[in-house]
Amino acid sequence: MKRYSFSDMNRLSGEILETALSEPVALTKYGKERLVIIPADRYRALAGGSRQTAFTLEDAPDQIHDELMDGLDALLADEPRNG
Repeated sequence: MKRYSFSDMNRLSGEILETALSEPVALTKYGKERLVIIPADRYRALAGGSRQTAFTLEDAPDQIHDELMDGLDALLADEPRNG
């Protein structure tokens, strides 16, 4: 599995997403794996063919968007700060 940092997403997002179409990609923050990107069909297979709906950040209902952003904020708040 290839690993990229969160900062790499700003510079290499196209490469990262293209890689994720063929193999899992780990996103790291401070050297710790925080997210894994996999193709949607692989996710559905792992989730047991769940009928859940997927959204992008742009088209998610307000409640789902707010919950996602709150969760990300909580994760990032737990990270040590460099400096």
